[in-house]
Amino acid sequence: MLNRTDLRGRVPAPAQLRALLPRAEMDVDAVLHQVRPVVEDVRDRGVAAVLDYTERFDHVRPARVRVPAAELASALGNLDPAVREALEKSIARARAVHADQRRADVTTEVADGATVTERWVPVRRVGLYAPGGLAVYPSSVVMNVVPAQVAGVGSLVVCSPPQAEFGGLPHPTILAAAELLGVDEVWAAGGAQAVALLAYGGTDTEGTDLEPVDLVTGPGNLYLTAAKRMLRGVIGIDSEAGPTEIAVLADGSADPAHVAADLVSQAEHDTLAASVLVTTSEELADAVDTELVRRVAATKHSERVEQALRGSQSGTVLVSTLDDGVRVVDAYAAEHLEIQTENAREVAAQVRNAGAVFVGPYTPVSLGDYCAGSNHVLPTGGSARHSSGLSVQSFLRGIHVVDYSADALRAVAGSVVSLSQAEDLPAHGEAVTARLPEGAA
Repeated sequence: MLNRTDLRGRVPAPAQLRALLPRAEMDVDAVLHQVRPVVEDVRDRGVAAVLDYTERFDHVRPARVRVPAAELASALGNLDPAVREALEKSIARARAVHADQRRADVTTEVADGATVTERWVPVRRVGLYAPGGLAVYPSSVVMNVVPAQVAGVGSLVVCSPPQAEFGGLPHPTILAAAELLGVDEVWAAGGAQAVALLAYGGTDTEGTDLEPVDLVTGPGNLYLTAAKRMLRGVIGIDSEAGPTEIAVLADGSADPAHVAADLVSQAEHDTLAASVLVTTSEELADAVDTELVRRVAATKHSERVEQALRGSQSGTVLVSTLDDGVRVVDAYAAEHLEIQTENAREVAAQVRNAGAVFVGPYTPVSLGDYCAGSNHVLPTGGSARHSSGLSVQSFLRGIHVVDYSADALRAVAGSVVSLSQAEDLPAHGEAVTARLPEGAA
């Protein structure tokens, strides 16, 4: 069922390998011309423009952007108890993991009377986006809010598209998740217009101030990603998220039913979702194909899943050895990487490039999506080669605080003067000697 690439005995260099591997295409530049007028209109007209675009794209016009507090409380009160319990477990585990990520301030004494302190300061205000397209993602609310709260961000707004089915409010499960997390500010806005409103702020229909944010995090569609690219600099962004992807590195010991189930689980996100199997076993590849035929026919979103699995972004890559397999998955740099091999922990320890690594037969990606405690907002499109997933650090800024005494400055003044002269910037040195009329030591 999956397209095959045979690299047995001939794994090429990284540049050629990246070109050979299946990958979803996402041309953000191609839609910038459509997004630009939306962003500029929201900048100029604020909430009125947001509501106009909401009516056009989401086929509903909310009475206001900010969701009333009573609606949040009502959504939580009406939430299925089993879903509430699951969200509470997800929140508790995410808080436990993210609490250990919080860095402490560190002071280094570089000489007598000379210190440099690195302070970690949270971003003041953050906008957290929860998508609302083919599926509803309360888990994304958890994954964005928890690290921001642990980082100490004082002002949070969750933004999610309004739904005609729910009277112009975001999906009630999104509202319930926000309430459960203690977030009292939720905006009913989606897509590029939501990012623009987060960046520029505005005044709601009844006169409430919608304050702009400093940072926007969370995944979305191509248009939302284009708006994030366009507004980067006005706001900080976490990443330009592309279609979701899973890679499974497996040998002949893997259970084809497990592998197939995991490939299907990611394919149900989107027709552009990528599901890639890298294996040393042609027999496993054949068995996975057989299992996929059965599972795709039986799954709820079978048409979407089949399109994703048959797309050029998905496929099976055959390799001769697990060492070659590690080379392949490092070149691919998957958002989610599963290791289903003998000695899976040892193999996983060799991996350098992945958003998150899931080790062994009992650690599927879907566990990480919801209740593992790890974060599921992860780098896509190969950017795991240089970027990390969302974490507490995403919401912190390191600030160096430099504190020198007169004696400490005098001790290093000659070096500053020498370097300033070497760079032909003598005034830099003079800014030091002006403080030391008796001269440098």
